[in-house]
Amino acid sequence: MFISQISIFLENVRGSLRNMTELLGEKGINLLAISIADTSGFGIVRVIVNSNEIERTLKILQEAGYIAKPNRVICVRVPHKPMGLAKVLACLDEASISVEYSYSFYKSNFNDACIIIRPSDLERSVNVLQSAGISMVSQHEVDAF
Repeated sequence: MFISQISIFLENVRGSLRNMTELLGEKGINLLAISIADTSGFGIVRVIVNSNEIERTLKILQEAGYIAKPNRVICVRVPHKPMGLAKVLACLDEASISVEYSYSFYKSNFNDACIIIRPSDLERSVNVLQSAGISMVSQHEVDAF
Protein backbone atom coordinates (compact mmCIF):
# COMPACT_ATOMS: atom_id res chain seq x y z
CA MET A 1 0.00 0.00 0.00
CA PHE A 2 2.96 2.26 -0.59
CA ILE A 3 3.31 5.11 -3.07
CA SER A 4 6.61 5.83 -4.80
CA GLN A 5 7.97 9.33 -4.36
CA ILE A 6 11.09 11.05 -5.63
CA SER A 7 13.05 13.42 -3.39
CA ILE A 8 15.16 16.00 -5.19
CA PHE A 9 17.77 18.22 -3.53
CA LEU A 10 17.86 21.74 -4.93
CA GLU A 11 20.16 24.61 -4.18
CA ASN A 12 18.12 27.34 -2.52
CA VAL A 13 18.64 29.97 -5.21
CA ARG A 14 16.27 31.89 -7.43
CA GLY A 15 15.13 29.90 -10.45
CA SER A 16 16.23 26.42 -9.32
CA LEU A 17 12.69 25.12 -8.84
CA ARG A 18 11.60 26.58 -12.15
CA ASN A 19 14.58 25.03 -13.94
CA MET A 20 13.91 21.61 -12.46
CA THR A 21 10.18 21.66 -13.27
CA GLU A 22 10.82 22.94 -16.80
CA LEU A 23 13.35 20.16 -17.37
CA LEU A 24 10.82 17.51 -16.36
CA GLY A 25 7.97 19.20 -18.22
CA GLU A 26 9.98 19.45 -21.43
CA LYS A 27 10.64 15.71 -21.17
CA GLY A 28 6.91 15.01 -20.76
CA ILE A 29 6.95 14.17 -17.06
CA ASN A 30 3.67 15.06 -15.33
CA LEU A 31 3.99 15.99 -11.65
CA LEU A 32 0.96 14.56 -9.85
CA ALA A 33 1.95 16.04 -6.48
CA ILE A 34 4.75 18.27 -5.23
CA SER A 35 6.00 19.38 -1.85
CA ILE A 36 8.82 21.81 -1.14
CA ALA A 37 10.73 22.14 2.12
CA ASP A 38 13.56 24.60 2.43
CA THR A 39 16.49 25.36 4.65
CA SER A 40 18.94 28.20 4.35
CA GLY A 41 21.15 26.46 1.80
CA PHE A 42 19.04 23.90 -0.04
CA GLY A 43 15.53 22.64 -0.53
CA ILE A 44 14.02 19.21 -0.76
CA VAL A 45 11.39 18.84 -3.42
CA ARG A 46 9.25 15.74 -3.18
CA VAL A 47 7.25 14.69 -6.22
CA ILE A 48 4.83 11.96 -7.18
CA VAL A 49 4.79 10.77 -10.80
CA ASN A 50 3.21 7.73 -12.44
CA SER A 51 5.10 4.58 -11.51
CA ASN A 52 6.00 3.89 -15.14
CA GLU A 53 7.83 7.27 -15.19
CA ILE A 54 9.87 6.92 -11.98
CA GLU A 55 13.03 5.45 -13.48
CA ARG A 56 12.96 7.85 -16.43
CA THR A 57 12.39 10.81 -14.10
CA LEU A 58 15.33 9.76 -11.92
CA LYS A 59 17.55 9.36 -14.99
CA ILE A 60 16.57 12.78 -16.39
CA LEU A 61 17.26 14.47 -13.05
CA GLN A 62 20.54 12.67 -12.38
CA GLU A 63 21.86 13.29 -15.90
CA ALA A 64 21.13 17.00 -15.35
CA GLY A 65 23.21 16.97 -12.16
CA TYR A 66 20.44 16.78 -9.57
CA ILE A 67 20.62 14.54 -6.54
CA ALA A 68 17.38 12.56 -6.69
CA LYS A 69 16.35 9.49 -4.71
CA PRO A 70 13.23 7.33 -4.76
CA ASN A 71 11.49 6.43 -1.52
CA ARG A 72 8.15 5.19 -0.28
CA VAL A 73 5.29 7.01 1.41
CA ILE A 74 1.65 6.25 2.12
CA CYS A 75 -1.37 8.13 0.86
CA VAL A 76 -4.42 8.15 3.12
CA ARG A 77 -7.96 9.15 2.26
CA VAL A 78 -9.19 11.72 4.73
CA PRO A 79 -12.88 12.65 4.92
CA HIS A 80 -13.73 16.28 4.15
CA LYS A 81 -15.01 17.05 7.63
CA PRO A 82 -13.70 18.37 10.93
CA MET A 83 -11.37 15.90 12.69
CA GLY A 84 -10.76 13.89 9.50
CA LEU A 85 -6.99 14.31 9.54
CA ALA A 86 -6.88 14.36 13.35
CA LYS A 87 -8.30 10.80 13.40
CA VAL A 88 -5.54 9.55 11.11
CA LEU A 89 -2.83 11.28 13.13
CA ALA A 90 -4.29 10.02 16.41
CA CYS A 91 -4.08 6.42 15.17
CA LEU A 92 -0.41 6.85 14.35
CA ASP A 93 0.36 8.75 17.54
CA GLU A 94 -1.32 6.11 19.73
CA ALA A 95 0.89 3.49 18.04
CA SER A 96 4.00 5.63 18.81
CA ILE A 97 4.53 6.36 15.12
CA SER A 98 5.61 9.87 14.26
CA VAL A 99 4.98 11.74 11.01
CA GLU A 100 8.21 12.96 9.44
CA TYR A 101 6.36 15.06 6.84
CA SER A 102 3.06 15.30 5.05
CA TYR A 103 1.50 17.06 2.06
CA SER A 104 -1.74 16.94 0.14
CA PHE A 105 -2.41 15.16 -3.10
CA TYR A 106 -5.37 16.27 -5.21
CA LYS A 107 -7.54 13.75 -7.02
CA SER A 108 -10.66 15.23 -8.60
CA ASN A 109 -12.85 12.14 -8.58
CA PHE A 110 -12.27 11.29 -4.90
CA ASN A 111 -14.76 12.55 -2.35
CA ASP A 112 -12.04 12.46 0.28
CA ALA A 113 -8.86 14.47 0.60
CA CYS A 114 -5.67 12.56 -0.19
CA ILE A 115 -2.78 13.17 2.17
CA ILE A 116 0.75 11.88 1.57
CA ILE A 117 2.40 10.85 4.84
CA ARG A 118 5.95 9.75 5.53
CA PRO A 119 5.67 7.98 8.89
CA SER A 120 8.61 6.86 10.99
CA ASP A 121 7.57 3.21 10.46
CA LEU A 122 5.97 2.54 7.06
CA GLU A 123 5.01 -1.08 7.50
CA ARG A 124 3.48 -0.67 10.97
CA SER A 125 1.65 2.46 9.84
CA VAL A 126 -0.17 0.55 7.12
CA ASN A 127 -1.27 -2.10 9.61
CA VAL A 128 -2.36 0.46 12.19
CA LEU A 129 -4.33 2.52 9.69
CA GLN A 130 -5.98 -0.49 8.06
CA SER A 131 -6.97 -1.83 11.49
CA ALA A 132 -8.62 1.53 12.20
CA GLY A 133 -10.60 1.35 8.95
CA ILE A 134 -8.67 4.17 7.28
CA SER A 135 -8.45 3.80 3.51
CA MET A 136 -5.24 4.30 1.61
CA VAL A 137 -4.62 5.11 -2.02
CA SER A 138 -2.67 2.43 -3.89
CA GLN A 139 0.04 2.98 -6.47
CA HIS A 140 -2.39 1.54 -9.01
CA GLU A 141 -4.90 4.30 -8.16
CA VAL A 142 -2.18 6.93 -8.44
CA ASP A 143 -1.23 5.60 -11.86
CA ALA A 144 -4.86 5.96 -12.97
CA PHE A 145 -4.83 9.72 -12.21
